[in-house]
Amino acid sequence: MKPQLSLKGRALKYLAAREHSRLELTRKLAPHAETPEEVQRVLDELEQRGFLSAERFAESMVHRKAARYGAARVKAELAQHRLPDDITRSVTEQLKASEFDRAHALWARRFGEPPATPEDKARQTRFLAARGFAGDVIRRVLRGDGFRDPERDA
Repeated sequence: MKPQLSLKGRALKYLAAREHSRLELTRKLAPHAETPEEVQRVLDELEQRGFLSAERFAESMVHRKAARYGAARVKAELAQHRLPDDITRSVTEQLKASEFDRAHALWARRFGEPPATPEDKARQTRFLAARGFAGDVIRRVLRGDGFRDPERDA
C-alpha cells in the first residue's frame, strides 16, 4: 500500500503535470485537508517559493487555448479562476492583437473557402462566434480579408 501524500506533495504533483490556478488547487486539495486554513497555508508557501504563479497559469492557459478560441472565450475561462484583473487584462490584450490571424487560421482549417450561400455564411459565423471571436473579426474573415494572393506574395 502506498503512503499518503502530504498536501504539499499532492499540490506539487498537480503542478508538475501542468500549471494550476490557486482556485483549482484549493478545490483539489480540500478533500485531503483537515481544515481550509491548512490548504491556504500550503498554497501560500508554494506561491512564496515560486511553484504557484497566477501569471504562469494565465500564460499557460492562453498557450493551450489561443489557437482554438477567441479573446472573449479565453477571458471568460480566466475569469472562472478568479485571477487578478491586471493579469487577465494584459493577457487579453495580447490575444486581441493576434485575434484576426488566429480566427482566420481556425476558419481556414475548418472551412477553407468563403461561404457560397447565406446558410454557409451563418454556419461559419456561428462557428467562429461560439469560439469567442469578436464580430468585426468574424466579418473580416468571412469577407476574405485574410486570403493570400500567391502571385503577389511571391
